[in-house]
Amino acid sequence: MWWFQQGLSVLPAALVVWSAASFVFSYITAIVLHHVDPLVPYISDTGTIPPERCLFGIMLNISTFLGVATMYVRYKQVYALNPEKAKILKLNKIGLTLGLMSCFGLCIIANFQKCILYYIHVVGACLTFGVGAVYMLVQTVLSYLMQPELHSKAIFWVRLSVFLWCCSSIVSMFVSSVVLYSGLYGMNLVQKLHWDPQDKGYTAHIVSTVSEWSLAFSFLSFFLTYIRDFQKISLRAVASLHGRTLYNSPQNFETDEQTLLVAGSI
Repeated sequence: MWWFQQGLSVLPAALVVWSAASFVFSYITAIVLHHVDPLVPYISDTGTIPPERCLFGIMLNISTFLGVATMYVRYKQVYALNPEKAKILKLNKIGLTLGLMSCFGLCIIANFQKCILYYIHVVGACLTFGVGAVYMLVQTVLSYLMQPELHSKAIFWVRLSVFLWCCSSIVSMFVSSVVLYSGLYGMNLVQKLHWDPQDKGYTAHIVSTVSEWSLAFSFLSFFLTYIRDFQKISLRAVASLHGRTLYNSPQNFETDEQTLLVAGSI
C-alpha cells in the first residue's frame, strides 16, 4: 500500500499539490504570454488576465473544496481523540470555524481578481491568510495540548515553526505593501503589472511579492504536517432509513417503534 492510500492522507497531500500547481501553472502561462514580469510577480497578478485568470480561478475553487474537506476531517479526528476534554473540544470547534472562513476567503480570491475588484480581493486575502494564520495558531495549540499522549512533541515544534514562518511573511508583506501603496511612489500601482528595476518603489515591490509567495507556501506547508495524522483515520457515510418508502404522505408514516425496527445502516 502506497503512503497516500493509507487513511485519508491523500486529502492534505492533494490540497498542497493542487494549490501549488494552481500558482505555478498560472505563473508559467502569464510569463509565456508576457502578461507579467518573470521576476517574482504578485501571485494575484498571474491570475488577472485571460486565459491564466480562468485557470487560476477554477483551480483555486477546487483547492477551496479540498481545504474544507481537509479541515473537516481534522476536526473530526481531534474530536474523536479527545471526547471528554472540554478545552480541546472548544478550541477544535473554533479551529473549524476559522478554517471554513479561510476557505471562503480563498474562494473570493479565485473569483474576484485584484485588478478588477481590488478591495473585495483584499478582503479575500485577509480571510485566507489572516484568519488562516489564526487557524494555524489554534491547531498548533491543540498539538501542544495533545502531546505527548496522542502524538510526539516533534510535530508540535514543526507546526510552531511553520506558523512563525507564516507570521513573519505576513508582517513583511504588510509593511512593504503599506510603504509601496502609501502614495510616495505614485498612484494606481495596483494596476501595474510590469516593473522596471529603475522604477520608484521597485525594492518595496520585490519585498512585497517575495513575502506573498513565502506566505502562500508557508500556509500550504502547514497542511503537509497533517499527512501522517491522516494516515490513521478514515471516514464513512451511514444512511439511516426512517420508513419503508420515500413518499411523503401521512399513510406511509409508521410509529416510532416500527421506524426503529426498519432503520438500518448502509
